[in-house]
Amino acid sequence: MINGVASQAVGDSREPGAGLAGLDPGRSKCGLVLADRSGSRVLAAAILPPQASEILLRRWSDQGLQGVILGSGTGSAPWQTRLADLGSPVCTVEEWGTTLAARDRYWQLEGSRSWRRWLPAGLRLPPRDLDDVVAQLLLERHLGHTLQRDRQLPLWRELP
Repeated sequence: MINGVASQAVGDSREPGAGLAGLDPGRSKCGLVLADRSGSRVLAAAILPPQASEILLRRWSDQGLQGVILGSGTGSAPWQTRLADLGSPVCTVEEWGTTLAARDRYWQLEGSRSWRRWLPAGLRLPPRDLDDVVAQLLLERHLGHTLQRDRQLPLWRELP
């Protein structure tokens, strides 16, 4: 186990090491997801401050991260500089429309189990931040297919 819970998530993969990470960069918080080496499912998801996000990415990199998929939005330029010395390739993906798409994807991932299910889709607002879902969408855009995500997967809000 390396650095606590992060390595446990990587350990879930059937192959050694980490797969690809998706990063939705932000000034105050970032969304992160880690996919398995086969690129078929999400192993970890987090919404963290930028400094903590960088630490988590470095942990994953130490475990063999294949690359980082970075959203091309407003906060991406400083992240390209930060990630340059990570040792993993960085690929930028167009971020346009991901916030609205993340609302829809959230309900696909979580389902609507409350009174919200009776609202028209355009009026449903998720009850939490969606930065991790945006990071997942960026990764899915890059891979060209949908990733599986367990409903029981914990969302990290701080480093383990």
